Amino acid sequence: MDAIIDKVNDTYNFYLYTLTFSDPRVNDWLFMDSPIPTIVITALYLIMIRVGPKMMENHKPLELKNSMILYNFACVVLSGYIVIEGIYCGYKAGYSLSCQQVVHSYDEYEHRIAKALWWFYFSKFFEMLDTTFFILRKRNNQVTFLHVYHHASMFVLWWIGIKWVAGGQALFGAVMNSFIHVVMYSYYCIAAMGQQFHKYLWWKKYLTMLQFVQFCLGMFHAINSLYVQCPFPLWMQYGLIGYATSMFLLFANFYLHAYIKGERLPKAQLKLVRALKKNGSKTDVLKNGADGDGVQNGRGKQKSIGESKKVK
Repeated sequence: MDAIIDKVNDTYNFYLYTLTFSDPRVNDWLFMDSPIPTIVITALYLIMIRVGPKMMENHKPLELKNSMILYNFACVVLSGYIVIEGIYCGYKAGYSLSCQQVVHSYDEYEHRIAKALWWFYFSKFFEMLDTTFFILRKRNNQVTFLHVYHHASMFVLWWIGIKWVAGGQALFGAVMNSFIHVVMYSYYCIAAMGQQFHKYLWWKKYLTMLQFVQFCLGMFHAINSLYVQCPFPLWMQYGLIGYATSMFLLFANFYLHAYIKGERLPKAQLKLVRALKKNGSKTDVLKNGADGDGVQNGRGKQKSIGESKKVK
């Protein structure tokens, strides 16, 4: 017990030490004074994932169409603001794509960049509603490990990012991810509008490609930062590389099972595919382009929106 207490004290003292070089600009911003709110919210999120499906067992799934349209639209607006503000202020502050040191400055544009990054951190809290919609609509199969890992980890990791490095190299990843989310939540918003709009969702495969490109660019940006010996905190650079790698591997695994093996097809189509595989037949099987993605939301049960994959 004494060893545990000593370890806790050492950890707390190390945390107090790190505060000596944290960003003083963010201390009074919402959730930034202490890690406790972020940790508690993340813990409640994980509890919801365990308890929520059990609470919904004896209830009918909720439709929530209008709520999902409004939510997805709000995500588009918030992500769009981060992209525009980040690019504009980064340009005005003379930011470099190759290497940009973080500066805890109250200069107008540096300060606005820090605020835009805080909004990016806050968006990760807001986007936890993705999972809430899944549970309320009893789409528990969409609450995958990838989905939970992404939502829970991003909120915690970006608290750390805002607390110590609200600017510099961190801006690139936030702007890039927010751009992807503009596209992604636009897709979800259209999908939530109803079956009549699904004919406009032919570009889902390009969204998937964009997500892969995002992970690759994030890793390349961080590795290049190390290569040019950018005076940006090394722990953050290694952290970005590690996290981008983990997301790439998890997403590749998801893509393999969902799109190549077809394991996340609707049940009726999945049975057909398995039967055809067993018999050695070849056919074109329509994929459900708006249902079954572990990192998506806002879709009802529906027929194909035009995507197909040849299954042997």
